[in-house]
Amino acid sequence: MPGNVPLNLSEYLRVLKLTRKPTREEFTVIAKVAGAGILLIGFIGFIIYLLITILPGWF
Repeated sequence: MPGNVPLNLSEYLRVLKLTRKPTREEFTVIAKVAGAGILLIGFIGFIIYLLITILPGWF
Protein backbone atom coordinates (compact mmCIF):
# COMPACT_ATOMS: atom_id res chain seq x y z
CA MET A 1 0.00 0.00 0.00
CA PRO A 2 1.27 3.50 -0.75
CA GLY A 3 2.26 5.70 2.16
CA ASN A 4 1.83 4.90 5.81
CA VAL A 5 -1.88 4.07 5.77
CA PRO A 6 -2.60 1.59 8.55
CA LEU A 7 -4.63 -1.45 7.59
CA ASN A 8 -5.84 -2.25 11.07
CA LEU A 9 -9.49 -3.29 10.94
CA SER A 10 -10.03 -2.70 14.66
CA GLU A 11 -9.41 1.05 14.22
CA TYR A 12 -12.10 1.24 11.55
CA LEU A 13 -14.53 -0.77 13.68
CA ARG A 14 -13.92 1.56 16.64
CA VAL A 15 -14.88 4.56 14.49
CA LEU A 16 -17.97 2.79 13.14
CA LYS A 17 -19.11 2.01 16.69
CA LEU A 18 -19.00 5.73 17.55
CA THR A 19 -21.29 6.71 14.66
CA ARG A 20 -25.03 7.05 15.06
CA LYS A 21 -28.01 7.62 12.83
CA PRO A 22 -28.80 11.34 12.47
CA THR A 23 -32.11 12.65 13.73
CA ARG A 24 -34.67 13.89 11.23
CA GLU A 25 -33.85 17.50 12.11
CA GLU A 26 -30.11 16.97 11.57
CA PHE A 27 -30.80 15.25 8.26
CA THR A 28 -33.06 18.05 6.99
CA VAL A 29 -30.50 20.71 7.94
CA ILE A 30 -27.72 18.81 6.17
CA ALA A 31 -29.94 18.28 3.11
CA LYS A 32 -30.84 21.99 2.97
CA VAL A 33 -27.22 23.09 3.26
CA ALA A 34 -26.10 20.60 0.60
CA GLY A 35 -28.94 21.68 -1.71
CA ALA A 36 -28.09 25.34 -1.23
CA GLY A 37 -24.45 24.59 -2.03
CA ILE A 38 -25.41 22.73 -5.22
CA LEU A 39 -27.65 25.60 -6.31
CA LEU A 40 -24.95 28.16 -5.55
CA ILE A 41 -22.31 26.27 -7.55
CA GLY A 42 -24.79 25.88 -10.42
CA PHE A 43 -25.63 29.58 -10.37
CA ILE A 44 -21.96 30.56 -10.40
CA GLY A 45 -21.36 28.18 -13.31
CA PHE A 46 -24.32 29.66 -15.20
CA ILE A 47 -23.02 33.20 -14.68
CA ILE A 48 -19.58 32.16 -15.94
CA TYR A 49 -21.23 30.49 -18.96
CA LEU A 50 -23.16 33.67 -19.73
CA LEU A 51 -20.02 35.79 -19.41
CA ILE A 52 -18.09 33.51 -21.76
CA THR A 53 -20.84 33.31 -24.39
CA ILE A 54 -22.37 36.80 -24.34
CA LEU A 55 -19.51 39.07 -23.28
CA PRO A 56 -17.26 38.41 -26.34
CA GLY A 57 -20.10 39.59 -28.62
CA TRP A 58 -20.03 43.04 -27.01
CA PHE A 59 -16.50 43.78 -28.23
